[in-house]
Amino acid sequence: MPLALLALAIGAFGIGTTEFVIMGLLPEVAGDFGVSIPTAGLLVTGYALGVVIGAPLMTVLGTKVPRKRMLMLLMGLFIAGNLLSAVAPVFAVMLIGRVVASLAHGAFFGIGSVVAAELVAPSKKAGAIAMMFTGLTVANVIGVPLGTLVGQHVGWRVTFAVVAALGVVGLTGIAKLVPELPKSAGVHLRHELAAFKNAQVLLAMAMTVLGFGGVFAAITYIAPMMTRVAGFADGSVTWLLVLFGLGMVGGNLVGGRFADRALMPMLYVSLGALAVVLALFTLTAHNKIAAAVTVALIGALGFATVPPLQKRVLDQAHGAPTLASAVNIGAFNLGNALSAWLGGIVIAAGYGYTSPNWVGAALAAAALVLAFLSAALERRGTSPAAVTADGAPVRQHEPAHH
Repeated sequence: MPLALLALAIGAFGIGTTEFVIMGLLPEVAGDFGVSIPTAGLLVTGYALGVVIGAPLMTVLGTKVPRKRMLMLLMGLFIAGNLLSAVAPVFAVMLIGRVVASLAHGAFFGIGSVVAAELVAPSKKAGAIAMMFTGLTVANVIGVPLGTLVGQHVGWRVTFAVVAALGVVGLTGIAKLVPELPKSAGVHLRHELAAFKNAQVLLAMAMTVLGFGGVFAAITYIAPMMTRVAGFADGSVTWLLVLFGLGMVGGNLVGGRFADRALMPMLYVSLGALAVVLALFTLTAHNKIAAAVTVALIGALGFATVPPLQKRVLDQAHGAPTLASAVNIGAFNLGNALSAWLGGIVIAAGYGYTSPNWVGAALAAAALVLAFLSAALERRGTSPAAVTADGAPVRQHEPAHH
């Protein structure tokens, strides 16, 4: 059902735009409200923490609501939050607006991942998830650069008003194109919670926190890093974000394709290469061409992990995947919040605008270690806390993902 996947991708486009556009506008927002760059970075951290809290909260609240209707309600919340950001009279109100918008994020992608996977054959699930996430990645090629351009020339408030309008388009698309899907028979909240007794689900979520956190450590502070270290003009930040977005689109599609064939090897390669590239960014950030290439690579390698990690959670939480799927989206943003905060700390400590890259490299390397650990446990058949959807223990020689 390509039209249904397109509708989900449109919603993802709006959400992706609001999540990432703030990074290109940090200097403008900081200047307007009279706060420092690290303080303005709280708009990234606050949004990310809102996703972490909102993902399980909104999913639990939506357990009694049909998935299509819940997706529409979440887009309404997203629209309201962006409108509040657009008219915020003080920094605190804008932060509240960011958090309100973020509450929709995790549940939208979590429920949307389950819906996307249900629309296709089992052998194409990761590809369908990647198709929905294409909206998020394309936002970084079109939505974020245009939003940054508008924000720098007309005002950042206009950017958030336009993002709210994107939310209206997404809401309409879901209403018109996504079919009504029946809820899985007999699946209740206790079944959804049982998935968290599976050690492999928790390991996948930890990989998500650390791996994508590595990306955000660098990208949160891309505007000051590229203008004050690499020597780019303020207007060039827009095109650097386009490169980052193009990398994300390519990495997402490659990750989706290979996750259906060789999931764990895909994670080894992408996480390992991401750690190396982030470490090198400390050096390449001083050269315009090298910096631009590195930004694209970070986008590609970071998003190559998204479809395989999301599919691994769906596989391991077989039978009751909705809450686990949403919480894993929260895990991406917990990584974002953690790394944006840590990046702000090392900058504020006087280590320079390239110092967050070392934070990112360390986080990605830690995720790679967990990937090897997860595979080793699976090979030995010793995932001690694995359970089925109804909460019963999985037998020693039965694969946790069925």
